[in-house]
Amino acid sequence: MFHISRRGFIATAFAGAFFSGTKAHAAALTTERAKALVDQVVGEINKVIASGRSVNSMIKDFERIFNKYADVNIIARSTLGPDSRRASRSQMRSFTTAFRGYIARKYGKRFREFEGGKIEVTGVRPVKSWHEVKARVKLRGSSPFQVLFLVSDRSGKDLFFDLVIEGVSLRLSERTEITAIMDRNGGSIDKTIADLKRSG
Repeated sequence: MFHISRRGFIATAFAGAFFSGTKAHAAALTTERAKALVDQVVGEINKVIASGRSVNSMIKDFERIFNKYADVNIIARSTLGPDSRRASRSQMRSFTTAFRGYIARKYGKRFREFEGGKIEVTGVRPVKSWHEVKARVKLRGSSPFQVLFLVSDRSGKDLFFDLVIEGVSLRLSERTEITAIMDRNGGSIDKTIADLKRSG
C-alpha cells in the first residue's frame, strides 16, 4: 500500500486546472508539444524535490504545479464520478477547489521522501485524441518505474488529464478514495466537500 502510494505521489505531482496553464494553441496537439509540456513539469518537480525547502513550502509548490499543468476540472469531475451529474455548478466549483487542496496536502507533504530521486522523459506517441508521454522515475533505494502522462489540448490548453503508474490510473485511484468519502457522508456532496477541506 505504501509502495503504491509513494509512486502515486509522483504521478500526482506531475498531473495536473487550468486556472494558470500553458498558452492555448490553435493547431492540433503535436508530439513535440506534448513532450515539451512534460519536460517542463519534470523540470519543476525535480527542482522542488531537490530544493530542501520546508514541507509547507513544498505543498504550496506542488499545488502551483498541479494548477498550472493538470486539467483539474476534468480530474475532479472524473473522481466524483456519476455524482458530478447531479452536482450544481456552484457545488462543482467548490468540489474542484476542495479537491485541489486535498491533493496538494495529501501528496505535497511527502516531497522529502523523494530527495535524491530523478525523473526523465523517455518517449511520446499519439493515442486517439491525446498523446502518451513516457517518463522513467528513479527513486533512491527503489527500482525505476514508468509513468505515462496522458496529454490533451481539448480544453484549449496542453494539459495532463490522467497519469498511469505501472498500469494504474491516477483518476481511477482517486475516484475510489472520493467514493469512500462520499459513502462516509451518506452521498452528500456538500458534506464531502467539507470533508475534503479537512483531509489530506
